[in-house]
Amino acid sequence: MRQLKVAVIHSHVEKSLKAADTLYKLLTARGHEINREQPDIVISVGGDGTLLSAFHLYNHKLDKVRFLGVHTGHLGFYTDWRDYELEELVETLCTNQEKSVSYPLLDVRIKYRNGKPDKHFLALNESTIKRGNRTMVADIYIKDELFERFRGDGLSVSTPTGSTAYNKSVGGAVLHPSINAFQLAEIASLNNRVFRTLGSPIVVAQQEWVEIKLQDSTDYLVTIDQFNIQQDHIDSVHYRIADERIHFASYRHMHFWHRVRDAFIGDL
Repeated sequence: MRQLKVAVIHSHVEKSLKAADTLYKLLTARGHEINREQPDIVISVGGDGTLLSAFHLYNHKLDKVRFLGVHTGHLGFYTDWRDYELEELVETLCTNQEKSVSYPLLDVRIKYRNGKPDKHFLALNESTIKRGNRTMVADIYIKDELFERFRGDGLSVSTPTGSTAYNKSVGGAVLHPSINAFQLAEIASLNNRVFRTLGSPIVVAQQEWVEIKLQDSTDYLVTIDQFNIQQDHIDSVHYRIADERIHFASYRHMHFWHRVRDAFIGDL
């Protein structure tokens, strides 16, 4: 039997606390070590938001850890297990039948005008740029070539797995996670006889990148997954597919389109 070092990251709702406590007992009873510093597997107990938090806790160890999700509510896009299946989950950890599935991540680099060092982030779902209560004006470059001047409420940049989140609500397409690309979607763009943008989401290939150059202002809000980052005097935000990938311990992997149908359509 394999002994693993396991970190359990959970939300603080009652159902998740109860499931995490049960999981601790089952894991230690089978000889696994609870280790939040150097885990082999990170188990998220809660919802997709909890998994996102777990990802950001360990995104500096992506070459060493695998993730596994336990959902304590409705079906999530990053969770293969339910809270009533914990005994079966722990039992499968002891087998050698594990497969690994990996998903692309978004590399985000923020550049400033005032000599402040660049900031670098990884996003599992998405990043957005907005500007307070005023119209945002930005020049969008694809592979260093000007594509369009955008005017509107903001821009959303998402990974394939994040395409079912905010991206979908602003009219973006749902991308299968096997597609190694990212998506740029406009948020309430201003289009008339004077101002014109493409007005449609675009899918950017792995070998390409997007740079969004902003007018000088102190009221930009950049999001990285669920985190809000107030930014002053941004020069530009640079997006590309990251070199790193997130790896999930896949003992049984639900078909992506089944997840989409279950989340948005339900039983036919």
